Amino acid sequence: MSMKSVSPQTGQVLQEYATLTPEQLESRLSASQAAFESYRLSSPEDRTRWMMAAADALESRREELAVLATQEMGKTVESARQEVDKCAWVCRYYAEHAAEFLAPQPVQTAAQSAEVRYLPLGPVLAVMPWNFPYWQVFRFAAPTLMAGNTGLLKHASNVPGCALAIEEIFTEAGFPAGVFQTLLIGSRDVEGVLRDPRVRAVSLTGSEGAGRAVAGTAGQEIKPAVMELGGSDPFIVMPSADLDLAVQTAVNARTLNNGQSCIAAKRFLVHTDIYSAFEAKFVEKLAALRLGDPLEEGTDVGPLATASIRDELHEQVQDAVSKGARLLLGGELPSGGAGYHYPVTALADLTPEMQVWSEETFGPVALLFRVRDIDHALEIANGTRFGLSSSAWTQDSAEQERFIRDLDAGATFINAMSVSDPRLAFGGVKASGFGRELGREGILAFVNAKAVSIGMAAGAHHSKTE
Repeated sequence: MSMKSVSPQTGQVLQEYATLTPEQLESRLSASQAAFESYRLSSPEDRTRWMMAAADALESRREELAVLATQEMGKTVESARQEVDKCAWVCRYYAEHAAEFLAPQPVQTAAQSAEVRYLPLGPVLAVMPWNFPYWQVFRFAAPTLMAGNTGLLKHASNVPGCALAIEEIFTEAGFPAGVFQTLLIGSRDVEGVLRDPRVRAVSLTGSEGAGRAVAGTAGQEIKPAVMELGGSDPFIVMPSADLDLAVQTAVNARTLNNGQSCIAAKRFLVHTDIYSAFEAKFVEKLAALRLGDPLEEGTDVGPLATASIRDELHEQVQDAVSKGARLLLGGELPSGGAGYHYPVTALADLTPEMQVWSEETFGPVALLFRVRDIDHALEIANGTRFGLSSSAWTQDSAEQERFIRDLDAGATFINAMSVSDPRLAFGGVKASGFGRELGREGILAFVNAKAVSIGMAAGAHHSKTE
């Protein structure tokens, strides 16, 4: 069996990679468990040194890694460079803060001394997507390895080159053999790996369907899981907002990574008093974006990652238009040429019977909604099964507090674009998943929070209850 790396720009096969045989997979699982037995005893200083070296390796190979990501999944080369930089940042962040996050927490009890210690679990499986082929992995790996666990990466099958490059980075950094390994396996093999008793937990970033399957298996095996799934994030603009800044940020938010981001703003909810002005400015700026070869400097939007993703997106657009949506921009498949390009598209006058009303649009398609007031905005924003992030634009402090309190999402950004940040907990609610990555919460996702109690204080008595 093999995996093929295919250029989204040309549709041509770039390289073919052999997948693991059952024997090779067993060897890697065994190596991960063996590595854990010694790695869990490594000093915080050693882990910090290795993680800092991983950041250095990322930066020294920045251009090579960026080009590889662009070739395999189509993001612009400049955005790929920025992704590599962000990976180096998250490595340094956890190298600098892991000891603080994992420090024993003393607790006052009837014992002579008591505390909570944070101890590693063992090998952790990461099932990761193609859209940010480095960042999604490093935001898992940096805290997981700094906590003393070992990592097993099952990456998306269309970015095998990136997957192997990540393993190389950790090897070059000096991490002991077996601490981080890439598993070139198909999705059908994930269940067997997760059910293996040596694998202690799983982190998945991906589709809702993949999350349901993997979380279901983890539940049956009683193993901790973190799920970061899809999103249909609202971007709300109220009359007091800085309109020009909101419009420019909205353009950036929707076309980031060629529109293929779970945390991207996808639904633009604009107050009726400023709707017409917002729509005109927004569509004008979207139309000015340059589509083209993602390896060329100056390209704003490259191709979608696969033909099936492009085709599914176009079906959603056609469905909306056929049911009365107003097509403001784009919406037509390019004629001729190779690759998986899709034009930047904007739709308005949307209704609940359209697929785009309730489904995630994973590509450069913006959905515009006119809202009467803050209650109407919250009704539409929360009227979806997703709840990853949200962005609200207003200078009114009361409105700001209302959005923070009432938007049903894992994050709310006020007068700013939703982004993931190593310093902030990241994750969603509802069908967007559960658990948190990044921040202190991210490193505590895969540890044993172990209660430690020593002796009894003078005059203390044991409780007769459990």
